[in-house]
Amino acid sequence: MKITIDHHRIEAKEGMTVMEAAAAAGIVIPAMCHIAGVHNHPSCMVCLVKDIGRNQFIPSCSCLVEDEMLIQTHSPEIRELRREALELLLSDHVGDCEAPCQRSCPAHMDIPRMNRLIAQNRLQEALDLVREEIALPWILGYICPAPCEKACRRGTIDLPVSVCLLKRITAEDDSRRGNNLLIKVPRTGKRVAIIGTGPAGLSAAFYLLRSGHGCTLFDQHSDPGGMLRSHIPEERLPRHVLDAEIDVIRNMGAEFRMSARIDDRRFEETLLHDFNALILATGNEEQKILHDFGLILDEEGIRVSRTTFGATHPGIFACGTPASKNQMAVRSVAQGKNAARSADHFLRTGKPHGPLKKFNSSFGILRETEFETYLVEGSRDKRTEPAGGLRSGFTIGEAIREAARCMHCDCRRQEDCKLRNYAGEYQAHQKRFIGPERKMITKVSGHPMVVYESEKCIKCGLCVAITSREKEPIGLSYIGRGFDVRINVPLKGSILEALTRTAEKVVQSCPTGALAWKSK
Repeated sequence: MKITIDHHRIEAKEGMTVMEAAAAAGIVIPAMCHIAGVHNHPSCMVCLVKDIGRNQFIPSCSCLVEDEMLIQTHSPEIRELRREALELLLSDHVGDCEAPCQRSCPAHMDIPRMNRLIAQNRLQEALDLVREEIALPWILGYICPAPCEKACRRGTIDLPVSVCLLKRITAEDDSRRGNNLLIKVPRTGKRVAIIGTGPAGLSAAFYLLRSGHGCTLFDQHSDPGGMLRSHIPEERLPRHVLDAEIDVIRNMGAEFRMSARIDDRRFEETLLHDFNALILATGNEEQKILHDFGLILDEEGIRVSRTTFGATHPGIFACGTPASKNQMAVRSVAQGKNAARSADHFLRTGKPHGPLKKFNSSFGILRETEFETYLVEGSRDKRTEPAGGLRSGFTIGEAIREAARCMHCDCRRQEDCKLRNYAGEYQAHQKRFIGPERKMITKVSGHPMVVYESEKCIKCGLCVAITSREKEPIGLSYIGRGFDVRINVPLKGSILEALTRTAEKVVQSCPTGALAWKSK
């Protein structure tokens, strides 16, 4: 048969769906409830296309091709219908993409995943994860005001998880074992000058070095650290901790030029001439210098893009105090990271780039009737207090016990959840069709590897089809009728009985985070 899809003439075989015919021609149609080779029910409607000949919209995953069909897969009208379909799915979706603790962390650290790794005594992996977003975990483990702990849902039951102390021990344990972070990426040959060695400047250097660029840090003081050294007393931040974190960055290849005051001449003849990019991370007392450089200032600091941290002059970036005055160290560390990543993009492409903002589902406050459900994945122990006091911090055993209290409010599928990814792509609004009352949250965790959260399920039936095809003794099934239908284990069986040999296949097939690996 001959059909036309988006003005492309295509040969299609009888029995093909419109989606299969499009895919064979390299045309991608979004889909959530469809996997090749698995019988499905067109439930998500994200794959809608327009049959021009009949002037109607059809689900491409199930409608079969007909000779001389004329199909349109993209238009403003189709985009709006797909967005509406996603918003209808979201109206019934109860779950967080990212846990409240991660959303409240200025550095956006994946706290629940860190907790899972620490609870399994995998501290090196936990530190690697922390350093994806936080360059100075040992320092912040002492001085961060912990907005993440204020947002922790465990605090609605008893006391929040001690996130800062857990973050601290990952770096402390690494230092105790004498590990040095080495660069394992190809060098780019590009050089970046950083003015200021406070938390923002150190963080920027850390991430630029990890991207393969050379870094030279300039500071008018004799020792690096900025406000970490000059404004925070030894009792709050031990100097050996500050020096150890700076040594990590030095060992990565950073060059420190201390007692180096930057004047107009040095700025023009050295920094702008000898370096490929410049990051300003100076302290409060150095604001006049910035004015002398001809940079535009206002009451908030240097005028920079709030998304790319780029100043008006190409190749110049600002973070920390110059970009936003009177902020906590963790926010400066986060800004240093974002400025470095924007500078890296500039060095590779000629354009700065801000961090990508993903769609985030959030259900709000945990109800008292849901405490038991969430405690299924968290230890019921009371909060662990360090036997040696807060300054000494946790022992490894104490850290493991405390990390186990995390209730894992995050979605384990946040990176590959199709609902989240398409909601972001189509700019869907979660609350457009939401009702006055949300559904009660349930978590089924009786399987050693899999957790099932039915309020994240879109009832696509892929898991039902797979367990049936693979001849699971019990498997999964549709339970109930109408709006109350849900996917569950029939005959009051357990999730362990339902997934005796198909756990991997059903987790991989799930388009949301309804079925996920516990250890992820």
